[in-house]
Amino acid sequence: MKRTRVLLADYHTIVAEGLASLLEPEYELVGRVENGRDLLRVAEELSPDVIVTDISMPLLNGIEALRQLKKANPKVRVVFLTVHADVSYVAEAFRAGASGYVLKQSAAEELRSAIRAVHDGQTYVTSLIAKDSLDDLLAADEAAESLTAVLTPREREVLQLLAEGSAVKEIAAVLDISPRTAEFHKYNIMGKLGHRTTAELTQYAIKHGIVSV
Repeated sequence: MKRTRVLLADYHTIVAEGLASLLEPEYELVGRVENGRDLLRVAEELSPDVIVTDISMPLLNGIEALRQLKKANPKVRVVFLTVHADVSYVAEAFRAGASGYVLKQSAAEELRSAIRAVHDGQTYVTSLIAKDSLDDLLAADEAAESLTAVLTPREREVLQLLAEGSAVKEIAAVLDISPRTAEFHKYNIMGKLGHRTTAELTQYAIKHGIVSV
């Protein structure tokens, strides 16, 4: 019987190695990456059946990566495995197109169950998340609070890199744009958010889950 092909994305090497050992008896691990940009590249190269990724990823966080994955392949199936238990994170993940959401403190079998479910076309949310609260958030008008309503996809990418400490020239190199364009995006972000310093932008990025402390 053909095994489900899984791509694993997690910034922490020890965690990733543990997950690999956990999943390999049942699934075919086709690759492992440590940041959101590598996730985009390797997912395109390998076309896995299911992607398991954290939300907190350097260079490009998991939710932003999912939005780009969905544009390239609307059928992509992604399970988030994360420490973020707040339902606002879960809601944003499913708005972006997630198929499953599991917490890292969940039992190991729950992740395997989530992968099986999403591979079969179902959605999966850990029982540790209050479903009523999640339903309420998903039903609410996301435009009022969602970061996606404020910044463009490129601006969200620039914001994350700024919050991670990258200089404008470094951002330009990562995104393959000119330093002038990167600077333009930075000042657009400041204007939209009403913040005037990189420190303030970093605080905003942390508050909205773009980067983690």
